[in-house]
Amino acid sequence: MRAIIVDDEVAAINSLSWELRKYPDFISLIETFTSPKEAISGINYLKPDCVFLDIEMPEMSGFSLLDKLEYRNFAIVITTAYNQYAIQAIKESAVDYLLKPVDQDDIAGVVQKLKKLNGSQNFQLQFEQTFEALSKASAPQVVQIPVSGKILFLRVDEIVYCESDGNYSKVFLQSGEQLLVSKKLKELEDMLPNRVFFRIHNSYIVHLLKVNEYLRSEGYLVLSNNKKIPISRTKKDAFLNRMGQ
Repeated sequence: MRAIIVDDEVAAINSLSWELRKYPDFISLIETFTSPKEAISGINYLKPDCVFLDIEMPEMSGFSLLDKLEYRNFAIVITTAYNQYAIQAIKESAVDYLLKPVDQDDIAGVVQKLKKLNGSQNFQLQFEQTFEALSKASAPQVVQIPVSGKILFLRVDEIVYCESDGNYSKVFLQSGEQLLVSKKLKELEDMLPNRVFFRIHNSYIVHLLKVNEYLRSEGYLVLSNNKKIPISRTKKDAFLNRMGQ
């Protein structure tokens, strides 16, 4: 199979390329792209049999890239650093994915599935399954937040974390803005989608995709806005399980 890798991280491309070279009789890596926009032109021109696609890229998401393609007759293997984002939808559509950093055993499993798919030559169906799964998972979710006598419609991906403030809650956004919400933290917890939000402490709910580090010795999480949030001892194991550790 003639394969292409699309990932904004050079190190991730190098790691995956190294693993794929172990299967020279089956996979031929014909090109790699760090720019999604360049990848669109490259895929349309080169017409690969398989694309290893990162779904979380700053310039353009993997879903947006697929949406802009003219050529769609190829198998897709999703690569992602997050095992909770979109993965459930991808699993349900029987589409393969690789969790970064890539593992050689996972690569071997994907190669076996690609061999079966290559035998059927049903790439178009697999593409449509992937596209539909990502379409559902990538649709922006909106939550209604009551603030100062009005209702704000916030995209959930704007929220970094929430903090209890008595009978109120504070909602901290990626932009740096802070909102005072007339709801208790428990009420906010019930409103937010639990696939990406997790209550790590009596006083805090965090967006799991905004977690950059877990400081084990200190018992803190470091979020995308560099805020350090304490994690309850009773929540530690559940948190690590959600993060795939």
